[in-house]
Amino acid sequence: MRRKIPSTAALVCFEAAARHESFTKAAGELSLTQGAVCRQIAALEGFLNVELFRRSRRGVKLTEAGLSYSRQVAAQLDAVERDTLSVMGHQGAVSLELAVVPTFGTRWLLPRLKAFQALHPQVTVNLTNRTRPFLFADTPYDAAVYFGDGEWPGTRAYRLMGEQSVPVCSPALIQGLPLAEPGRLAELPLLQQTTRPYAWRHWFSSLGLQIGRDMTGPRYELFSMLAQAAIHQMGVALIPPFLIEQELNRGELVVAHPHAFSDTRAYYLVIPERKVESRSLKAFRDWLLESAHSYSLKD
Repeated sequence: MRRKIPSTAALVCFEAAARHESFTKAAGELSLTQGAVCRQIAALEGFLNVELFRRSRRGVKLTEAGLSYSRQVAAQLDAVERDTLSVMGHQGAVSLELAVVPTFGTRWLLPRLKAFQALHPQVTVNLTNRTRPFLFADTPYDAAVYFGDGEWPGTRAYRLMGEQSVPVCSPALIQGLPLAEPGRLAELPLLQQTTRPYAWRHWFSSLGLQIGRDMTGPRYELFSMLAQAAIHQMGVALIPPFLIEQELNRGELVVAHPHAFSDTRAYYLVIPERKVESRSLKAFRDWLLESAHSYSLKD
């Protein structure tokens, strides 16, 4: 079925005229005559059956509908221009759009991506943070790295690594406090993570403890937020050490108790079934699985 889309020339003229609120200035920018710009905008208004500008002797002014439409058109033209420049600048190259859980993407994946680029210089990996589940059909993503049980309808999931969280905090917070008994941690503010609401309950339960206030305390969505809150002595947080290696090495955070809770969930690379045969995705998958395996063996 033919798409209900106006001509690109009309949209370009409209965007320029809307930005300047002047047909004359739009014509100068586009190297057209004022009459040509007027005709394109009139054709667009006829196509839409909507008045986009109010004409007067003093010039033109956007209508309310014209203002709203101009913002949408400008955003879409910007996106088309970015994609066009990308194709022009990377002839023969391939881009992968990857959704990632933020702290894992920043702290573990990004420092290793240079190695993948060296092996596959024709493949560009773009990362976008996503903390919540989504449908691939509704997004531009080619794959995702997420934390869960590996069950994602319509995809193939590849396990990367598990997660073992330990309680960490600022050394100043526990200075002089005897914490050999894990239950003593409950006397400190417990920092909670939004995506793992039962983390502290599971940690205490794995030691045979029941703590009444194990789900109380301020909640943060990201591990990086938890780490910053812990550094600023706001409480103790449960964080996998591999995500805070820098803070631990600098002494900004210390392990408050050595017991680690092993979650049954893990980090997975998930690829939609319709894209599993993609050559570039296969290359990225194989590299990522090997990198995760090597890291796990080292750890």
